[in-house]
Amino acid sequence: MSRPDTNNFESLFLRNAPLLDTRAPVEFARGAFPQSINLPLMDDDQRQQVGVCYKERGQDAAIALGHRLVSDGVKEERVSAWRNFAEEHPEGYLYCFRGGLRSATVQQWLREAGLDYPLVLGGYKAMRNYLLEVLEACCKDAHFILIAGATGCGKTRVIEQLSRACDLEGLACHRGSAFGHLIVEQPTQISFENALAVALMQLLNGKSGPVFLEDEGKLIGRLSLPAVLRARMQGAPMLVIEEPLASRVNIVVEDYVIDLGERYTKVFGTEGALRHQQRLQSDIQRISKRLGGERTARVRGALDEAFWSHDARLHRAWITMLLEEYYDPMYRYQIDRRQGEIVFRGDREAVLYQAQTMGGASCKR
Repeated sequence: MSRPDTNNFESLFLRNAPLLDTRAPVEFARGAFPQSINLPLMDDDQRQQVGVCYKERGQDAAIALGHRLVSDGVKEERVSAWRNFAEEHPEGYLYCFRGGLRSATVQQWLREAGLDYPLVLGGYKAMRNYLLEVLEACCKDAHFILIAGATGCGKTRVIEQLSRACDLEGLACHRGSAFGHLIVEQPTQISFENALAVALMQLLNGKSGPVFLEDEGKLIGRLSLPAVLRARMQGAPMLVIEEPLASRVNIVVEDYVIDLGERYTKVFGTEGALRHQQRLQSDIQRISKRLGGERTARVRGALDEAFWSHDARLHRAWITMLLEEYYDPMYRYQIDRRQGEIVFRGDREAVLYQAQTMGGASCKR
């Protein structure tokens, strides 16, 4: 039995229904949904040709051109890819930008190949508008509690262990600081907002209790937190992690030296260590105006010495300098400007326990 087309966007996103995006790659690159796969009807050049034809000669001529451009072997190849997706994801749906000619064409060609597959009415544009409304509503309705603390205290480690938490840095593919780049490209602003809306609606769906967020500035890498979320975070209550300097240095070494170094080696092989070193030097240079010339030179020198010696313990020197002389003063300034109440202070384990007891948040397995 064939399934009907749908405009039940809530159901699509709550159950992470697989989505076959038939837009051109350039459209997909501008913004997409977390559960979508791009298998376009037309590539970027074909889409441009059809668009020009539509403007100059009208819809019928544009449709005819599209069929000529996507014909014979090209059509067969694309229908095969769509069919594979549909067979692997029998609960999914397909869509184009507005739910118009492209998605209808893909649906028709699949039907001619013996497979009925439903489409999303209104397409990408309708789903995007829906998620913008959801994002606004969720940010206004949710009871947010921030996990705060100085750099290196392990805020992300707490977030990752809470079931009722939204990992903003995970969605942004960035660790949040000037050194937070993770080699992989960050999503676009639109894709980030889409993923954030989906994550929040899933957390809030029929459930009560707080949603925990890591305390963030207005930017995570190059991505902006939505204004409505920033406003709510500014006044949200906070659980503040307090860890000794030595513990915080250990975490920074784990995250930005060991883990990040392994990522560079995995991607770049024998060049990984050098690229890792160059990246960290570039990150230090980006904060040099605030850090000051003399301190920048000391930190960069200590960083190079640590890499040249191949001794991970020496990384503690430049990291300690950055924490004591740059990040800690900045953290004290920023937390003093927060309007939200500090409802608890303690070490990482104590904050995790406190979060678990507030509103039924449970620890992830």
